[in-house]
Amino acid sequence: MTVVIGFEGSANKIGIGIIRDGEVLSNPRRTYITPPGQGFLPSETARHHRGVILTVLKEALEQAALTPADIDCVAYTKGPGMGAPLLTVALVARTVAQLWGRPLVGVNHCIGHVEMGRLITRAHNPTVLYVSGGNTQVIAYSERRYRIFGETIDIAVGNCLDRFARVIKISNDPSPGYNIEQMAKRGSQYVELPYTVKGMDVSFSGIQSYIEEAANKMLASAQCTAEDLCFSLQETLFSMLVEITERAMAHCGSQEVLIVGGVGCNLRLQEMMGVMCKERGAKLFATDERFCIDNGAMIAQAGWEMFRSGQVTELRDSWITQRYRTDEVEVTWRD
Repeated sequence: MTVVIGFEGSANKIGIGIIRDGEVLSNPRRTYITPPGQGFLPSETARHHRGVILTVLKEALEQAALTPADIDCVAYTKGPGMGAPLLTVALVARTVAQLWGRPLVGVNHCIGHVEMGRLITRAHNPTVLYVSGGNTQVIAYSERRYRIFGETIDIAVGNCLDRFARVIKISNDPSPGYNIEQMAKRGSQYVELPYTVKGMDVSFSGIQSYIEEAANKMLASAQCTAEDLCFSLQETLFSMLVEITERAMAHCGSQEVLIVGGVGCNLRLQEMMGVMCKERGAKLFATDERFCIDNGAMIAQAGWEMFRSGQVTELRDSWITQRYRTDEVEVTWRD
């Protein structure tokens, strides 16, 4: 049996998870939460991660009832993500690997999400919609690569939601996206917003700029409520995502959709995607916040796959990168 510990800290969440041959043994996590109206800066986020990472590591080992001697491999997020948090976590992972005398594996963050989704849902060969605060991609596996069929050409969908939350001072606890989702359930009036799909790609910056400018005026004049704006923003963004996902499915002849990434927890997105899948006779796969939101177990799972297929990262190559394309990685663990 192969046991892999995974370190994730590419954004405002620090997580350490342990996987043993497809079984999640532990997956503790901490989130850096800022006051309403504020985002999280790289340096402050890294400081948060430094303050709690050893506590989270201890929790991961205790929950799994393991000791360092039981670990076969140490995996860490190589990128993409925010530079300072990535570096903080990578340094700890490198140190742990050397102290424990274990091999190291650098993992692509997106592939961590995909492999965790495949493990939990048992989806066979799905078209993947990867949606988070920093990434928006439609992906399908082909010839030893996760190919990107469509993506955002500017900001990510999660970033668009987060920035809108800051404009109308929505709480960041537990996350701005979650609070927008709850407010959207109470919205009833649809406010027309720009809808920007360009072939297989999407653009969110125009929608974000438009709603930022219009929000305060519309709220001040009582044309709509904050709940209406949350509802309208979600409906527009998610419709765009469903459209490009369906187009990728048609191109690939796929009958499965897997939603991964932090925004993938959104039940309205899952509902809209489910309607499309039902109309096509396809299956929808998604996970809950334990595995959708950034976590250490997803890095451990991708690291497990990589390690078992013979991939190891030498210490001299164990750097981080803020830009690490999903399709750069050779997928040696799938047929």
